[in-house]
Amino acid sequence: MDRLYDVDFNIQYALDVNVDDLAKIIYPVGFWRRKAQYIKQTCQILRDKYNDDIPNTITELCALPGVGPKMAYLAMDFAWKSNQGIGVDVHVHRISHRLGWLRYDTKTPEQTRLELESWIPRDLWDKINHNMVRFGQTQCYPVRPRCPTCLNRNICPASTSKDKTKNVKQE
Repeated sequence: MDRLYDVDFNIQYALDVNVDDLAKIIYPVGFWRRKAQYIKQTCQILRDKYNDDIPNTITELCALPGVGPKMAYLAMDFAWKSNQGIGVDVHVHRISHRLGWLRYDTKTPEQTRLELESWIPRDLWDKINHNMVRFGQTQCYPVRPRCPTCLNRNICPASTSKDKTKNVKQE
């Protein structure tokens, strides 16, 4: 985002810039070449169909190039302050499984979203992605999670360090 701020990025900028130059700006992100194309295509749609704004429904957001349910739910929350659902990415999917939050082994982010939404109170949906992504990036890694230092280690079914006597205050 800082790199986009540095060029005063907006819809007009996206429409004017060469796709290769846009790709260089967003290079640090994954799939940067494809995302540069999506950004240009999306900005043209936003100009033509939405008067330079973003759509305000999940269906319309998901119709934009490169936008899936996760981004649509996050956009509704951040842009429109409308809590429509849980944005499920790889972190939310992985950690939900590790914590035993799902009644069955979900295979897709959409299955995980529906399962989580079936029992998590709606007023907490907008907090799930933000908190789990941060947790997944700093503690609960896909490979070699940091279970020994995790505050959830004694209650997490997937923890590799479940010694419940550790860190317990002795009377």
